[in-house]
Amino acid sequence: MKDLTHTSPPKNWDRTGLPGWAYFSDELAELEMEELFRKHWQLACHVSDVAEPGDYLAFDVGGERALIVRGRDGIVRAFHNLCRHRGSRVVTDERGHCKSALICPYHGWAFNLDGTLRGAAQPKSFPALDPVEWGLKPLETEIWQGFVFVRFKESDQPAVAEIMGRFDDELAPYDLADMVPVGTVDWSDETAVNWKAVRDVDNEGYHVAMAHPALHDLYGKGYYDEPYIGGASRSFASFNPGPGALWSVRAYKSVLPEATWLPESHRQAWLYLGLFPNAVIGVYPDSMIFYQEFPDGAGKTKLRGAAYRRRDESREMRAARYLSGRIDTITAEEDQMLTIWSCEAALSSGYDGILLSDLEYGVKSHHDHLRALLPVLNLEEPPEPGTMAEVNAEMLAGRE
Repeated sequence: MKDLTHTSPPKNWDRTGLPGWAYFSDELAELEMEELFRKHWQLACHVSDVAEPGDYLAFDVGGERALIVRGRDGIVRAFHNLCRHRGSRVVTDERGHCKSALICPYHGWAFNLDGTLRGAAQPKSFPALDPVEWGLKPLETEIWQGFVFVRFKESDQPAVAEIMGRFDDELAPYDLADMVPVGTVDWSDETAVNWKAVRDVDNEGYHVAMAHPALHDLYGKGYYDEPYIGGASRSFASFNPGPGALWSVRAYKSVLPEATWLPESHRQAWLYLGLFPNAVIGVYPDSMIFYQEFPDGAGKTKLRGAAYRRRDESREMRAARYLSGRIDTITAEEDQMLTIWSCEAALSSGYDGILLSDLEYGVKSHHDHLRALLPVLNLEEPPEPGTMAEVNAEMLAGRE
């Protein structure tokens, strides 16, 4: 297994973070949707979410609509969830199963599970339609460690396997591709903050001791973050010694079976892997999760995630998974309030920026990734209204 040890931040680094306006600009939100969320890999689901031929899952990202379906040949494919006739959603549910074809609910156009057009309703009213040309439009798709990723527009971003490949050896003992869903992939309630505020909280563990009693009780002494490098980050949390002070932590540690398939260093540890700009995979001895956030304009964020378990889960491991999920739920609720407080601060007349600790270098590294694509974030004040994309393009060109 590769040595993935913690490295200290450089000396004399910029601790100021992003400008306050970046969390409230509608124009920036539009630019982010185009340059980040459409052009970067988005974690859609796990292969087990579409386990059988005909199983499908759909999700939206801003104005984009994705459809993931397993074909009769067993291959998982992704398409724009757009009927080629009038643009209706081909499937309207977030998940489901169809026996042999996807039928558009608007006019009844039928598409095979491989995306090709099976037939139009009232076919004599149309000219001859080539089944491939008029099939569902495919999305760029990649499967890594059992997770299905899609990309709505082409970009220079490398393959997921290239970005995340340095973690392959560490993840191999978990056999993530063979895990199965605990429940369904659902949107959570909207959070009234900018999506970057959610990422800022999640990209550092400095706040764990104060804001997350359960996490601090579980692993606060052995937690560290590694910064985003080449589009990926890593955080590792080995459990504190002893039974724990809080009930949920004591119970979790007491029922968690020995995960003998894992190296000793990971049998009592939680591992988090981040994929820029907005996805995190959490790997525990008892389960696996993913979560991500999507902007809904500048001031709202939608959170989406799912949990997975080992296929041969024992009763003890099931109990441990329940308890780790309970700790996660409490943590998410605590984080939500932190994001509100930190985001609203930028509107105050007393706000003059932030000062990052060495323990918050993960926030800095995510901001650096953002600034590399959106150099307007280096400006203390936003560009003139209506010029955000133009100014950003000029600043990018000026680097060449």
